[in-house]
Parts: sequence; structure tokens; C-alpha cells
Amino acid sequence: MRMPRPRLLPLALLSMTLLLPAKLASLLRGLPTAAVPRMELVTEARANAPAPAPAPRPVAPTPAPAPAAPAEPTPDQLAERAVLESLRGRRAEMEQREQQLQQREMLLAATERRLTQRLEEMAALQHRLEAARTQGNEREEAGWRQLVKTYETMRPRDAAAIFDDLDMAVLVQVVDRMREAKVAPILGAMKPDRARLLTTELAHHRARPPETSTP
Repeated sequence: MRMPRPRLLPLALLSMTLLLPAKLASLLRGLPTAAVPRMELVTEARANAPAPAPAPRPVAPTPAPAPAAPAEPTPDQLAERAVLESLRGRRAEMEQREQQLQQREMLLAATERRLTQRLEEMAALQHRLEAARTQGNEREEAGWRQLVKTYETMRPRDAAAIFDDLDMAVLVQVVDRMREAKVAPILGAMKPDRARLLTTELAHHRARPPETSTP
């Protein structure tokens, strides 16, 4: 039988492994004394160096809480809500009534101002009419007095001839303003029928109540 031939590569690796510690020892002995502590410091620093912090893990977003369902109102809350709504309605109604009252007061005030203005205008107009009437009466009376004075200065026969043909309404106004001493001779000179009619109309005229100006 043939004996197995040892392989060379494994043997070489084994020998190198055995010789490596001796080689390192000789190298260390050949280095200067200062290098040995430096290497020890480097080794110690590497050993004491803090381990790198692990990378932060991504934080998953927390889901938002679901909205809570609204609680059912209690009977007391429902009653309080009904009272508040009733008070709110009454308040709105009172405000509406107040506005209506204010509008009515404004309308009444405006109407009162217009009525006052109309009354003042009517009073001023009445005053002007009375003044004009007074002036007209005064002018009319002055004209009658002038006419009476003219007949009183005439002779009774001449005045009687005019009175016989004068309108009775005018004749009554003239004779009523004449003095009685001047009227008697003229009546005696007038026609008898005309004199009797004048006397009757004059009596009726003087029996009427005096005319008064109405306001």
C-alpha cells in the first residue's frame, strides 16, 4: 500500500501561524521604548472609544383620536333650552313692538306739526280777511256817510224827488244814517206811497239784530 503524501500548503500555513507570535515579539523588542506606549495608547483609545449610536428608528405617526359622539341632552337641558328660546322670542317681539311704537310716535309728531302749521296759516289768513273786511267796512261806511252828507245838504224837495226813484235797499241805508231832523222834511215831500214803503222797510231794517263778524 502507498502512504498518503502530505500536502504542502496546509503545512506552510501551520508553520506561519506558529512563527507569527515569535516574529511579533522580535519586532516589538526592536522598536524604540516610546513607540510601545504609543501603540498601547492607541489600542486603549480604540478600546475605550464609545460605540457609535444606533441610527434613530422612524417613528410611526400616531393616529388621530376618533371624535367622540355627542352626548344626548338631558331633560333639564332640554327644558332650559326651551325657556331660553321662549325668552328670546319674547324679547324679539317686544323689540318689534317698541319699534312700531316709535314709528307711530314719529308719525303722530309729524302730523301734529302739520296740523299746527295749518292752524297757524288759517289764523293768519283769518286775520288778513278780518283786516280786509274791517277796511272794506270802513271804506263802505265812509262812502255812506259822504252820500248822507250830500243829501242832508240838499233841499228837502230836491232830495225827495231823488228818493222817489232810488232803489229801496240803497234808500233804506241812506235814510237810516241821516239825522231825523233832515229826514222828516224829505218824507213830507215824497210821494205818499213811496214814503209809506220807505217807513215800513226802515222799521224792518232797524228791527233786525246787528250783524256780527263770525270767526
